[in-house]
Amino acid sequence: MDVRGTVAAGFEPVRDAFIRNFEERGERGAAVAVYRDGRKIVDLWAGTRDVDGVEPWAVDTVQIVRSAGKGIAAAVPLLLHQRGQVDLDAPVGTYWPEFKAAGKERVLVRHLLAHRAGVPALDRPLTPQEAADPVSGPLAVAAQRPQWEPGTAHGYHAQTYSWLVGELVRRVTGRTVGRWIAEEIARPLGLDFWFGLPADEAHRVGRIGPVEPPALPDNGGALRIRPKRSVVEAYRDPESLTRRAFGAIDPLPDENDAAYRAAELPASNGIATARALARCYAAMIGPVDGHRLFAPATLTLARTEESAGPDRVLVVNTRFGLGYMLHGPAAPLLAPGSFGHPGRGGSLGFADPESGIAFGYVTNGLQKGVTADPRAQALVRAVRSAL
Repeated sequence: MDVRGTVAAGFEPVRDAFIRNFEERGERGAAVAVYRDGRKIVDLWAGTRDVDGVEPWAVDTVQIVRSAGKGIAAAVPLLLHQRGQVDLDAPVGTYWPEFKAAGKERVLVRHLLAHRAGVPALDRPLTPQEAADPVSGPLAVAAQRPQWEPGTAHGYHAQTYSWLVGELVRRVTGRTVGRWIAEEIARPLGLDFWFGLPADEAHRVGRIGPVEPPALPDNGGALRIRPKRSVVEAYRDPESLTRRAFGAIDPLPDENDAAYRAAELPASNGIATARALARCYAAMIGPVDGHRLFAPATLTLARTEESAGPDRVLVVNTRFGLGYMLHGPAAPLLAPGSFGHPGRGGSLGFADPESGIAFGYVTNGLQKGVTADPRAQALVRAVRSAL
């Protein structure tokens, strides 16, 4: 296996696990990066740029990371709070008056970030064209009646997170979330990360697509865990809240289409390198080349549990802080204090303040599963073993 990049002494197990992902876990093209205390210690890439191609993955190849981008988007309202521009305990309607319709008057900003707002699905799904325009999504979620009394339960806002967080940011700052991140996070930190891919960067994006996971046992020698029957049934039932939440855009957009990549959908179409994810999370927990994102109090907000227990959309127990999944069975990260976000099909970004570790993994081969991808988990285990 031709693996490119660098690994610091002591972290060779990460390279070994990365190679085994190609040999044993069905990997086609991928990259992994790890920072420790603001310094890059792992930066690896291998395979093909396109899931169905032969051109090698390059040092600057980027991929759609799906929901792994949610963790970068969540940094924006937290940073606005840190700057005194957003009150997390204020009703969303304070900033976005139209959102108060249909029983959502008491939805707080923190409810949006903790998936407690009650609007994970739309009565009428948006077309891909409507989802990509900057008006239709915010109008739809503002008019939507909640599925439960806001604040009393949680359920993963798989797609509607795009318009909930994106419109809040626009109302507060006058800028789209993609532009805010480009100007306030990506540019200062030198990140290859976008919501709304610029045309002059389009040549760097690889094609993503589904791949079948290997039939062999995995999970570090244990058998691959089968999803519960209730979870399988929820994804199959077109009337379930699970299907409706993930189907808030219908039909599903072509994620390799240039128009989709150019849209700003912070729930689903972030485009990044692995090192951009890792570097951004590193700056959330400490300085990186003189830049730090989160003050200590903001870091505490990101990883303090806001939602826990049965998730009405994912149909498993999940844990969320403000905008971030927290370490647990649904999202196994590095340690109990870790926070981050996976992307459905494989990608993952997270940080662990206690160890100083920040992690990013991107792939073009999308395997079944929303959270605990076996390839990402093999890499996380390798990082843990090297500490």
